[in-house]
Amino acid sequence: MSSPRRRIETDVGTHPRCSRLMSDYEVTLVNDNSKQEFFVRFKGPAETPFEGGTWKVHVELPDQYPYKSPSIGFVNRIFHPNIDELSGSVCLDVINQTWSPMFDMINIFEVFLPQLLRYPNPSDPLNGEAAALMMKDKKNYEIKVKEYVQKYASKDAANEAGAESEDDDDMSSVGSFGDEEDEQPAGRLDDV
Repeated sequence: MSSPRRRIETDVGTHPRCSRLMSDYEVTLVNDNSKQEFFVRFKGPAETPFEGGTWKVHVELPDQYPYKSPSIGFVNRIFHPNIDELSGSVCLDVINQTWSPMFDMINIFEVFLPQLLRYPNPSDPLNGEAAALMMKDKKNYEIKVKEYVQKYASKDAANEAGAESEDDDDMSSVGSFGDEEDEQPAGRLDDV
């Protein structure tokens, strides 16, 4: 077994001794034959506006893992300056630029993501609206985060997030959309 394969088995393997991630988090494999793509149920850190929220996080491990960083994306919506609200993409240097093979899935879910939620960086945003609100009016930012937690990050919302695409072979980390009457398209093609 090659070193990357062994590491994937260690980080995500199904044997309890092999994988601390599998025992500490609810993990759902996308394909039973491959441990390279899966969902992790992630809870918002205590004493933050994200507390009480549950997110489905899509993880895809490249063939070169752990030498190349995993792809991480929130499936259900979250209001945060460093997380794209619609795609769920995460802007986090330690995952995107300074990844090291010393890091593992436990680091991502017990350190990196909780710190990202605790200490957002509005000066390097993926969500400009969240960044601007956080810098201008932190109290209203926290209120909006809590509204998103209630609306999109309940356990049921996490269960339903991405359900329409789970039957497809082509997985993505695009957030789910509600059937809301107040949501309007951004524009019409003939306006361009």
